[in-house]
Amino acid sequence: MMNLKKTTLLILLLLLAGLSNAQESLINEKSFENINLSYPGLEKVKELYNSNKYDEAARELVTYYRNRKSIKQPDFNVGDEARFRGVNIGKSNQEKADNALLHKFQPHKGYGFFNYGADINWEYWPVKDNEVRWQLHRVTWWQSMGMAYRSSGDEKYAKEWIFQFRDWTKKNALGLSKENDRYAWRPLEVSERTQSLPGTFNLFVVSPNFTPAFLLEFLTLFNQQVNYITANYSKEGNHLLFEAQRVLSAGASFPELKQAGNWRKSGIEILNREIKLQVFADGIQWELSPTYHVATIEIFMKAYNSAKMAGVANEFPESYVKTIENMAEGAAKISFPDYNNPMFGDSWLVTKEARMKQFQNWAKLFPDNQMLKYFATDGKEGATNYLSSALPNAGFYTFRNGWNNKSTVMIVKAGPPAEFHAQPDNGTFELWVKGRNFTPDTGCYIYSGDAEVTKMRDWYRQTRVHSTLTLDNQNMVITKAQQNKWEAGKNLDILTYTNPSYTDLNHQRTILFIDQKYFLIIDKAIGKATGNLGVHFQLREDSKPVFDKTKNSVNTTYADGNNLLIQSLNTDKVSLNEEEGKVSYVYAKEIARPAFVFEKAKNDDKTQQFISVVYPYDGDKAPEISINENKGNDFEKGIINLTLTIDGKKSEVKSNLK
Repeated sequence: MMNLKKTTLLILLLLLAGLSNAQESLINEKSFENINLSYPGLEKVKELYNSNKYDEAARELVTYYRNRKSIKQPDFNVGDEARFRGVNIGKSNQEKADNALLHKFQPHKGYGFFNYGADINWEYWPVKDNEVRWQLHRVTWWQSMGMAYRSSGDEKYAKEWIFQFRDWTKKNALGLSKENDRYAWRPLEVSERTQSLPGTFNLFVVSPNFTPAFLLEFLTLFNQQVNYITANYSKEGNHLLFEAQRVLSAGASFPELKQAGNWRKSGIEILNREIKLQVFADGIQWELSPTYHVATIEIFMKAYNSAKMAGVANEFPESYVKTIENMAEGAAKISFPDYNNPMFGDSWLVTKEARMKQFQNWAKLFPDNQMLKYFATDGKEGATNYLSSALPNAGFYTFRNGWNNKSTVMIVKAGPPAEFHAQPDNGTFELWVKGRNFTPDTGCYIYSGDAEVTKMRDWYRQTRVHSTLTLDNQNMVITKAQQNKWEAGKNLDILTYTNPSYTDLNHQRTILFIDQKYFLIIDKAIGKATGNLGVHFQLREDSKPVFDKTKNSVNTTYADGNNLLIQSLNTDKVSLNEEEGKVSYVYAKEIARPAFVFEKAKNDDKTQQFISVVYPYDGDKAPEISINENKGNDFEKGIINLTLTIDGKKSEVKSNLK
């Protein structure tokens, strides 16, 4: 019975698609108003147009695009059909393509497929997450349909795509309603469409269902959308960068359109301006999100490649290209050996293969860069000539004793104020030891939506769910860290910074990486504010920690012996308490995990401090660790003279933090 219903629905949808295609729009003089008929290669089209033979001119234009080989898209190009016939497009793409035939779309990868009805309801909002409504209008499944068509040659995909394109155009006309414009015509979504449509165009243009009338409809809507972006650019941030890059790409992809030159010029001008504004001197993009930092590298790279395709790459100065190289090196510096970055600022995990592919693309542009070559070849070529490193403008600090899977790597965030994706989390860190990330950042979980969705997002943004200090578990009021000291040495690396976390309370954190093995963290709460102080930590979801409130220690219990001890070494009264912990590695998916806090009261204007050791160890027994202050030690003045005793072995730690 279910198969019968599915077959009946498919027949109905195909009939609707056929009816839509049968209702071809009339071709007249106005149909060509956006096309530069003097463009090289359009001579026959122009001749027929000037003779008022508009239908014939349109047919000739289809022939031109079916044979156009001079414009190359990164993925999908005319002439590739035979090479890809019968090639498996992958389970995910095939599922998207086949579900699209039934009007079951997956607008966001964080959710499943939703049925939008035989008569597509483009305003359907199945989950009150704004991203679901916005990203529906990115119509990402259209390229999957195109790939299915190129592989199978089955015209059902072409017919349905043309139907959906026309249906979207009719039901989402600009100005239809303020509410609909907010989602269907948000500039970022429009730019997403204009980026994917050239490739989708190339996948379907060879279809006999791709009629001259439809070609002109396609070019008319494409022209309208790119013009809309240029008139409604986002104010700043990665949205503006995406939009400018895609406007430039649109001008390179369809140079036959009259506005193509203006689009290219607009995109180049904005990108040349914004790369100076949005990228710090150390190469990190100002939103301080590793994921969006990599995305902006891709934006600037794609823009440069589009400019090369259009023959206008010289419009980008040498400094533009050098900044891209600096950004790529920055991504490498805050990478773990598995090629992931910390999940700071709404970041998420990626596969090693995907990130390596990006490094390979970057290395092609910068073949002499040994670090990029190292990452592009998984360490087989190239070189990394240092260990710990600082990106002081962005406030990303990396302690490391190596670059391979056996290494210990801690990446700390202590930076300036940032934009939307940044969180109130200065001081937080991720620690990666011998193939395991022991302290992954909380992640983002979700972006925006109704009150319920916003509440879920706000939980993940809290200061107290990050590895840093809080006052009364409140969010820090500003992230504006000032680096006091950064020094990388053979047996001791030092970071000290101060952040004005609360009114009348500065948080000064010092991290000592000792003997390239373990970490001593000294947190000072400085100022007249009073309340309950807490230094928070979160562990991986499968760590199964042991909590020892007598010793104020927490240790993981991994069976492979790769474990971690976090212990308070305070000699004054500090309490250890468990907290609610969650982590989100994937959008809209969350996992419970262990979390805890060392707490004590601040009752006056005197500085209070916490001393914590973060100690990776091998085996199933946590080491016994104690601390003694030696003569001359003065935390207040930043003079460190300590003796750490670890399983009976003494080790002196001396430093001046100023």
